[in-house]
Amino acid sequence: MIIKEHPWDLSKLDALIFDMDGVITQTAGLHMKAWNKMFTEYLDQLNKQSDKAIKPYNGKQDYLKYLDGKPRYKGVESLLQSRDIDLPYGDPDDDPDKETVCGLGNRKNKIFLELLGQEGVEVYPDAIQKIKHWRKYGLKMGVVSSSKNCAHVLRAAEIEHLFEIRVDGVVAQEKELQGKPAPQLFIYATNELKSDSFHTAIFEDSVSGVKAGKQGGFKFVVGVARHGSKDQLMKNGADIVIENFDEL
Repeated sequence: MIIKEHPWDLSKLDALIFDMDGVITQTAGLHMKAWNKMFTEYLDQLNKQSDKAIKPYNGKQDYLKYLDGKPRYKGVESLLQSRDIDLPYGDPDDDPDKETVCGLGNRKNKIFLELLGQEGVEVYPDAIQKIKHWRKYGLKMGVVSSSKNCAHVLRAAEIEHLFEIRVDGVVAQEKELQGKPAPQLFIYATNELKSDSFHTAIFEDSVSGVKAGKQGGFKFVVGVARHGSKDQLMKNGADIVIENFDEL
């Protein structure tokens, strides 16, 4: 565990908020696969149709730089901008075959749901064990995710009962909340838990999520570096960086 400013201290907290993918569930790998399939096929298709060479999709590197932790359509925009590709935004109800930002995002989500049905949902046992332990102390629990599939994933993993509040892509759209790295999702969840940022810790595995926690002024911003991103999480505002919840 790396600590920047102050030690982990539960006595200063009354609420804990967790990102879902990569922190409590192991669906991040499915998201990576879905993005990889969608963008590889799409960019390959553009390259065949265009005289200008377009940089192919670069797996994990592009995922971490442009997609990880962001709302689906914002991620599509980021990746397209990196290739100087300008598409109309479209509408969230766009068909997955439509060549718009929303259409590509919906195409990725269709692939993700197919993978989810094929491979199922795994959780990180260390996170679930700690959440159950902390609940015994009366700490309130929330889950925040940019994904519109959050409720489905929590139900499939049979862990939805562990959280008093869920703020996901569906709620963000309904309430017109900005996604990460803006702190609005976390602040909304904190308010719903009848707490405030000074008595709340957040757990995030993405740089954009850590930035959101920092901007929101939360008591502890805990970076969860399950895949070796410790330095990046610390550099972008995490107070504590762990590889496993057993370190706390």
